[in-house]
Amino acid sequence: MPNKKKQVLTGLDLIEKLWPRDLKGARTGFVVHPASLDGRLRHAVSLCTTSKKFKAAALFGPQHGILGQTQDNMIEWEGFRDPATGLPVYSLYGRTRKPLPGMLDNLDVLVIDLQDVGSRYYTFIWTLELCMQACHEAGKTVIVLDRPNPLGGVMTEGPLLDPDYASFVGLRPLPVRHGMTIGEIGLYLCAEFYPGLDFRVITMQGWKRKMWYDGTGLPWVMPSPNMPTIETAAVYPGMCLLEATNISEGRGTTRPFEIFGAPFIQPDTLVKVLNDFKLPGVTFRPLSFLPTFQKHANTLCGGAQIHVTDREKFKPFKTGVAILKAIHNTWPREFAWKQPPYEYEEVKMPIDILAGRDRLRKEIEAWKDLDGMEKWWKAEAKAFEKIRKRYLIYK
Repeated sequence: MPNKKKQVLTGLDLIEKLWPRDLKGARTGFVVHPASLDGRLRHAVSLCTTSKKFKAAALFGPQHGILGQTQDNMIEWEGFRDPATGLPVYSLYGRTRKPLPGMLDNLDVLVIDLQDVGSRYYTFIWTLELCMQACHEAGKTVIVLDRPNPLGGVMTEGPLLDPDYASFVGLRPLPVRHGMTIGEIGLYLCAEFYPGLDFRVITMQGWKRKMWYDGTGLPWVMPSPNMPTIETAAVYPGMCLLEATNISEGRGTTRPFEIFGAPFIQPDTLVKVLNDFKLPGVTFRPLSFLPTFQKHANTLCGGAQIHVTDREKFKPFKTGVAILKAIHNTWPREFAWKQPPYEYEEVKMPIDILAGRDRLRKEIEAWKDLDGMEKWWKAEAKAFEKIRKRYLIYK
């Protein structure tokens, strides 16, 4: 049940109160999307175009569009002029993903207000990265309006990205489940890769690291079309791996990433195999479903639904790998890895850029033991925690 205690205040809630004095009157661009809302469901654009602290001069939008209008992955959109404000709207998921110099010429500050979901694959943190890169080169200030990590800020899980496998689903070393807010990730990126960038965070008030999103008192608004609930975000660190296969990850259903399957899968057999892994904090329910779009559209699929029974024990990445292993081992002739291109990567396998290296795929193909596999990615996530500790804002 949602927490009835005092609502967390996000960076957007506090922008008027905490806007830096030295930037009063600055020409400001805003990177926003449909979830860029304050605690009263007022959008950042309507709030910031009336502010007297700065001058709103341009708008930018990430993957899925500034309006959330592009349903699927890898659907580009192009900029336009906002009819309500008259401001130019620049796409960062079209002809370019990094702001071009001309987009920044008339700006002093670029403000990022994007709701992340706590997984390295989710591209909004890499839009942040590319904005930081462009502003570093152009001598502009970057301000992040911080927001909660929906999965809390305690647990990490999954492999650390190998830079040789950098892509738009992972540009810098992070474990899959990073346990950081977008502001904390920005501090990490700035210190490690962009020293000298004028980077600032308007921090939240009232957020604790143990809080899941439904404990913040804030309304959940879909940050992307296939992230409808907190339950979706909870399983996403593992279930996004299915995007790199011929298995439906539930796009085209009302429970994306919680529902998965394919026409060749027998639901009861799949669930029996998954139960043998004895995964913590989760149970599986056999089902059949008919995706309305994307993989296996309008074709009956057998599969299962994930039901998380204990958030604190649940390991989403390990669960996702278990699902890949169960299907790979049980239906080896039918199972297949997706081939590139995927998220602007033309050569490397999609599973390899999602996992951050090719080791995961090779060990699945070699029928390696799941618990044995977990040891190496657990060690990598643990090692990153020592680096992460330097950049944590909320204790």
